[in-house]
Amino acid sequence: MKNNLSKILNIFIAVIAVIGAFLFVNIFMTDEGDTAALSGSVGSIVTFSTILLYFAVGATLLLSLFSLFTNPENLKKTLLGVAALGVVLVFAYFLADSNAVLDTQGKVLVGGEAGASSNQWVGTGIWYSVCLGLVASLFFVYDLVKGLIKS
Repeated sequence: MKNNLSKILNIFIAVIAVIGAFLFVNIFMTDEGDTAALSGSVGSIVTFSTILLYFAVGATLLLSLFSLFTNPENLKKTLLGVAALGVVLVFAYFLADSNAVLDTQGKVLVGGEAGASSNQWVGTGIWYSVCLGLVASLFFVYDLVKGLIKS
């Protein structure tokens, strides 16, 4: 079964590579003066790449979820990690403000009025990054001290 799956995946990869190579060569065979044809050939490889990206993301998500649900111990650890990130997000949300966003002349930017929810969420993202950076730094120092003590 595993050998057959490997053969199928190799054939699938070869088909994707041939299609990609054909689309790539098609760009070079298109006349540079014909902008419509050049746009069409570039657009086709961009569309193909986008489809491959969506397929890769979808396969990754599905396989990750399948792995989580087949291993309850990992599911519990993942849910605890997501809950901890949620707590940090709530903490960061309360640290953030929704003050007006000013430009260099002191004028309020369009969409940056005081009380705008986008201001609150941008501030939340900044504080979230700072909080996670602090937590990571603490774990780094802890690991460093732990390694020095063992030596």
